[in-house]
Amino acid sequence: MPTATLATYSDWTYGAAVAIYFFAAVLYLCEAAFARPVKARELEFVAAGGTQADGTWTPGRVTKPEVSRAERLGGMGAALTVLGAALQLGSLVLRGLATERAPWGNMYEYGSLLTLAAVVTWLVLSRMFPVRRLGGFVLVPIVILMFLGGTVLYADAAPVQPALQSYWLVVHVSVISVSSGVLLVPGVASVLYLLKSSGRARFRKLPDSDVLDRLAYRSTVFAFPLFTIGIICGAIWAEAAWGRFWGWDPKETVAFVSWVVYAAYLHARATAGWRGRPAAWINSLGFVLTVFNLFFINLVTTGLHSYAGVGSP
Repeated sequence: MPTATLATYSDWTYGAAVAIYFFAAVLYLCEAAFARPVKARELEFVAAGGTQADGTWTPGRVTKPEVSRAERLGGMGAALTVLGAALQLGSLVLRGLATERAPWGNMYEYGSLLTLAAVVTWLVLSRMFPVRRLGGFVLVPIVILMFLGGTVLYADAAPVQPALQSYWLVVHVSVISVSSGVLLVPGVASVLYLLKSSGRARFRKLPDSDVLDRLAYRSTVFAFPLFTIGIICGAIWAEAAWGRFWGWDPKETVAFVSWVVYAAYLHARATAGWRGRPAAWINSLGFVLTVFNLFFINLVTTGLHSYAGVGSP
């Protein structure tokens, strides 16, 4: 199949994924708006059981509550999210086939891999925790990032700059992108934790603070080692390309500051006096720095990581 055709199909599937994520976010938000506040894994006891007239004992029954219309909307949103993730993965594969390289050599492709990692992380966590109704809060920033990637940051399918033609592109950029995408989810969870723990009635439908705290912590624990490996791989690549491991380039500096903030969060989360809201504030700061590094550093500042404007990650 011609390269141009593969690139076109990649763009189409990318656009379809954005549209599907948008409708999924609407369904999630409808579930969050109309669902009643429930505890995790809430059950309804129908009968207590007891001894019958003939002397036999009949155990009680425990049934789940009837599925409401809001929950059905949430289920539809989850199904659309899975479909969108499949289309987005197909878009990356087609982009790689069209360019005959790893499909994360510019900001458009980097953002696509990052958001896909965030979506997959959300799908996994929503199966582990009773937080499906929060899908809208996760998908809205993802849709915004993908829309900007497909418009402002879009780059045609083409070979990368000579400086990026290295096997470290496959290792370093992929690990950093995936870990940054995973960190998007605990960032949103920490912000919602701060809202929930504020005690205001308008946030009563959010999951329990303990659930949000555990979700943010466990996903950060998974992403932090990946982020660390990505920074180390970047330093090794920098030594091979520029003759030094670290040069305090703007992107390197903000990445290091982000790493310190996430390390501080994990330490605070394990320290009794800093659990709860203080730890959530630190994790939210790490999330802000990650987004700042993705957009402001790449698009506004000039450094060694600026090869072709918006064309390099």
